[in-house]
Amino acid sequence: MNMSDECVYHKLNESKYIFLILYVNDILHVNNDISLLYDTKIFLLKNFQMKDLGPAYYFLNIEFLPHPNGFVLSQSHYIHSFLMQINMDKSKPTATPWLVSSLSSNHVGSFDSSVYRSVVGALPYITITRPDIAFAVNKVCQTMHAPSTQHWVNLKHLLRYLKGSILHGLLFRHSPSLSHTAFSNADCVGSPSDRQFTRGYLIFLGTNLVSWSSKKQPTVARSSTAAEYRAVADTIAELLWIRSLLTELRIPFTSPTTLWCDNVGATYLTANPIFHARTKHVEFDYHFVPEQVLSKHLRVCIISSTDQHADLLTKALPKARFKLLFNKLNLVSRQSLRGAIEEEDPSG
Repeated sequence: MNMSDECVYHKLNESKYIFLILYVNDILHVNNDISLLYDTKIFLLKNFQMKDLGPAYYFLNIEFLPHPNGFVLSQSHYIHSFLMQINMDKSKPTATPWLVSSLSSNHVGSFDSSVYRSVVGALPYITITRPDIAFAVNKVCQTMHAPSTQHWVNLKHLLRYLKGSILHGLLFRHSPSLSHTAFSNADCVGSPSDRQFTRGYLIFLGTNLVSWSSKKQPTVARSSTAAEYRAVADTIAELLWIRSLLTELRIPFTSPTTLWCDNVGATYLTANPIFHARTKHVEFDYHFVPEQVLSKHLRVCIISSTDQHADLLTKALPKARFKLLFNKLNLVSRQSLRGAIEEEDPSG
């Protein structure tokens, strides 16, 4: 999600930049020189009717919390207010956002669609700082047209998970490298009703997670290779957009992006589109992938399913597996922050 209406930067020299991020009447001002920060604020205050609110702390319901190595983006206050509105603030927490058994449950009965939609409608915004719930939010959004009682049970399970993890936020820390790393995955059996696969990706800039997605594809794949290959193509499209944005911001790249995929056939296909007859049904639109590989901008590498981080975005996982991948997402609890602003626990 692009949260800013406009992002403006002014190049002063090879090492100093000014960034202004505007959203309606809110402005974030960032640069890498304290004197420039002061001079720019004086200029803006003289020429526009505005108020200096000091260091960024709260912006569009997202909190900026200091961390010894950077900062944490958190939506704990927003989540707490949301849970209070729907009377789920005192619910019993759960360890995972989605139950494995719910995928095969019989969805009988009907539930009030207006209530269901009002609750589900607030969840996509929370995924801005919580990639761990992206898969579950994707699943509940698919049933807004005709929710059943089982769908409501699944939704309440997700809300109880948010209750138990309300203090978590996404950590951004200083990274010695700005290299791109991506994980791409697809699940062909996660939707037994229509067999449309779910694809997901995680994109890291250095050590920081900067983009993620969990999405049900509108087409049915005829093989796992086709599903994984299409997921790789979607991931590369996002990588190209990020690379283009950072290039405009004068951030150089000296090494190709590494994309990890756990499907051998899809990995080979990225380097050889004329692999064998099984690939004839793959749309030609996706054959820009080998072009990126041959241009040395991208490397697609095989990774074991055990080490596939994007599994968390494509399928329901048991507690142990979910916890393992959760720890790869740079999500931390504000209770563990040292040097953070001391605040009252919003869930207390």
